Formats: sequence, C-alpha cells, structure tokens
Amino acid sequence: MNCNYYIADVFTNQVFNGAQIAVLPDADDLSDAQMQAIAAELNLWETVFIQHPENAPDTRRMRIFTPVKEIDSAGHPIIAAAYVLGECGDIEMSEGITPMIFEQNTGPVEVNITAAGSKPVFVQFTRKVASVVDHFAPADEELASILSIRQSELDHKKYTPRLVSCGFPYLIVPVWQYESVRNARFNYDAWSQSMAPQTAAQEILLFAPKSPFQDADFNARLLGPNIGLHEDPPVGNAIPAFASYLCSFKFTQKGTHTFGVDRGDAQSRRSVINLEMDNKGLSTLTLRVGGEAAMFARGEINIP
Repeated sequence: MNCNYYIADVFTNQVFNGAQIAVLPDADDLSDAQMQAIAAELNLWETVFIQHPENAPDTRRMRIFTPVKEIDSAGHPIIAAAYVLGECGDIEMSEGITPMIFEQNTGPVEVNITAAGSKPVFVQFTRKVASVVDHFAPADEELASILSIRQSELDHKKYTPRLVSCGFPYLIVPVWQYESVRNARFNYDAWSQSMAPQTAAQEILLFAPKSPFQDADFNARLLGPNIGLHEDPPVGNAIPAFASYLCSFKFTQKGTHTFGVDRGDAQSRRSVINLEMDNKGLSTLTLRVGGEAAMFARGEINIP
C-alpha cells in the first residue's frame, strides 16, 4: 500500500521556520500500529492522519501521533492539515472562508480556512478553555537561578509569575526584555533544589511583552526538566494557559483582544501564533487561534 504524505512548516509563511508537521490526507485504511510506525519513521514533532467519516463532507477525523505515542489534541496539526487538505484538493477551496469541522480525540474543533485564488492562506480554529490560576509562585531568587538570569530581569510591575493549568500546569514567568527570553538557560540543579516542582508545574513558559518583529506583541519560550538545554519547542499547547494568565489580571479589560505571540528568532525556526480572546470574566474563555503555513515537501510512503 502506498500513501502520499506532505510536510508543512506551521505558524509561519516561510519554509525552514515554524514547526514541521507531516500530514497524510488519506489514512482511512491505516491501522493504529501503522500510524505509530510511520510517525516514528518520520520523526517530526507530530504526524497527522486524516480519515473521512461517512456522510459528513464538511468533517475530517484527525489522529495525531508523536514519534512515541498518540496524543488527543493539538493546535499545530489543525493548521497543517487545513493547508495540506486545501492544497491537495481534499477540501474544495473557494474565495473567502470555508468552514470545516476537525474531529480530534477530545472532540470536534470548528475551523475556518481563508482562501485566495483557491489556495489556503490563513487558518483559524476556536477553542473554549477552563483554567485554574494559582497566584503562588517560587521566590524571585529561585526563579532567577532556575532560568540563569538576574532577578532584575523579572517583571513585577505589570505582570507576576503565576501557575496556570488548562489541563497541564505551566509556571508562567514574565520578564522585561525579549533578550532575557532568548538568553535564558534552564538550570536543572536549581530546579531540583527549589519549591517549583512542588507546585505541580512541569514546564515554565517564559515571556516578554515585546518582540523585535512587528507581527508579534509577545515573545514566549518553554523551558523545563524534559526540554533540552538549547531547545526552543513549539508553544502552541501552552497558549490556552497563557491567554488565561493574561485574563487573570484585573487590568485586562473585558472584551475581545487580538495579539500575536512569536517563538524563536530569525535563526531558530521562528513561528507566529495569532490570537483572539473574548475576555468576559467567565469560567470559560473563548479563544480563536490562527496562523499560516508553508508547504515544504511531499512524498510517498510504501507500507508493507
């Protein structure tokens, strides 16, 4: 059996940037074991397998695998799949917006694909999230030691460190400058000796309220005990927690907010996530996450 696959660079409009995601647009006949084997062989952040439910032309079923396991939901695969399905003709594109439903293991996701010249140019999906926000955080001395930065680089004037969970707990730490985010290095010894692991946080989302790029308002980076010292992994899964974090401050006005979050820099696969959030002061926050993608490669897999 032969299967076509595509690789898209996600949350960017240029190849060699963003996160690489593989998409197999016709995976109806693949078994779970075959999907996992293909994802392990491709060895990318995530590999997406598209299935076609009967009598549902506007719906696609998504199975998402990392090289080691299946995951229930993620944002990057939605952007990648929408671009690939539009490019290869699986979804018929018309000028303007084409609405679709992508079913992940956690449930259906509403997706709007904007097209120009019958090609996808922007994808936005909607998420509703509930969060738990804890104002308790390690002391500045501990945080600075964990991040290998000076205490003076931490921001306490506008933002403060908080623990936020939308199912996965992140310790969100603000700094003044973009350079502090880029230069931070996770200190394993300081982490093990601090109280941070006791807060249930498994990763730190470090951010600055500025970016040298005009298309972003925040720069963010993930660090933690399971992230390599020089890695700068995608931050998509932390975005719901970050939006909930922003809404936890009283100065964040009620209403709809639109902003961009970038990860990385010009030398390290920079990506840009476009966000709209409806801050209504409710227990559930509505997010609309959008981004671009660039087609990098296509090929054929021969499955025994």
